[in-house]
Amino acid sequence: MSNLLDICELSPAYVRAIAPYQPGKPITALAREFGLDERAVVKLASNENPRGISPKALAAVKAALPELARYPDGFELSEALSRRLGVAMEQIVLGNGSNDVLELAGMAFLAPGCSAVYSQHAFAVYPLATQARGAHSIVVAAKNYAHDLEAMLAAIRADTHVVFIANPNNPTGTMLTAAELESFLSRAPKNVVVVVDEAYNEYLDPALRCPSIAWVERFPNLIVTRTFSKVYGLAGLRVGYGVCHPEVAALLNRVRQPFNVNNLAIVAATAALADEDFVRESYALNVAGMAQLLDGCKRLGLASIPSHGNFISVEIPRAGTQSQAGAVYQKLLRLGVIVRPLAGYAMPDHLRVTIGLAEENMRFLEALEAALKA
Repeated sequence: MSNLLDICELSPAYVRAIAPYQPGKPITALAREFGLDERAVVKLASNENPRGISPKALAAVKAALPELARYPDGFELSEALSRRLGVAMEQIVLGNGSNDVLELAGMAFLAPGCSAVYSQHAFAVYPLATQARGAHSIVVAAKNYAHDLEAMLAAIRADTHVVFIANPNNPTGTMLTAAELESFLSRAPKNVVVVVDEAYNEYLDPALRCPSIAWVERFPNLIVTRTFSKVYGLAGLRVGYGVCHPEVAALLNRVRQPFNVNNLAIVAATAALADEDFVRESYALNVAGMAQLLDGCKRLGLASIPSHGNFISVEIPRAGTQSQAGAVYQKLLRLGVIVRPLAGYAMPDHLRVTIGLAEENMRFLEALEAALKA
């Protein structure tokens, strides 16, 4: 054991200090823990598409199975994204989920002695990507649970290399307008990389979406990241992408693992990108489900943060000065409903709830009512 401890001491202190990312509780784990039927468990914890995978993507995966002995070739997906987004293929970086692209930005631009700026209550991967490189995190206080861009601009230092911005933000669901974000980009130092994480972009009302891809031409320091894990229903295959200036893309590709996106993910994402009906129907389901959950929370007297994603963060009232969100979360688990506690995001009174199918939303609301009364 002492030798093992000596070996672990060889790891940089900033790596040993990292708190690992905590994923949502799996259905199988909950079923085992409480003796529940897996089929009766409702998981609304990880912002997955409750409709599952696009039929076209599923067919593409089945067709690709005989070719798994071959190494992946991302050309087809990059070409499809190039056509869809109106950018050169040299501007596209594929990732093992958009998380991977966020990490690539950290690998390419952060190191000990550097700093990264991001907001309080922002996605947990930003501190992980920063700390893993030995860089310093500058966490800017949120404003009404949203990014305070003026404060973030003021927080940029001479050693700041990266700014992470989530739009919409996870886990709060808050959104920056195109005018606010464009103003920030125009005033941010040109030698600071601004990573705009748009994992939930397809869940936005089309009238509210930023022309962020087009901004890359004006702002060479901009990296836009998106994913196929949310509206496209491919969370289990892990595929995302970044769009940036070709020279920035070349840097990210230098630190990217060869073949970092597998064959099945590539063919599924290419097919999903073309399945516009599936995306449109998923968006409509989310709008209806959001209204259902908001109405239910209102009936229960609960407040939530206005959200532009496929989830809401519900505030659980305190008992005096004591937070009750953790206790309610545990009660929901025993009732077979998995949501996401947000104490790790400095939001100890909130639970994040993914928008599910109508029957899943109803099951959550019924369980929540029971948990609040218990």
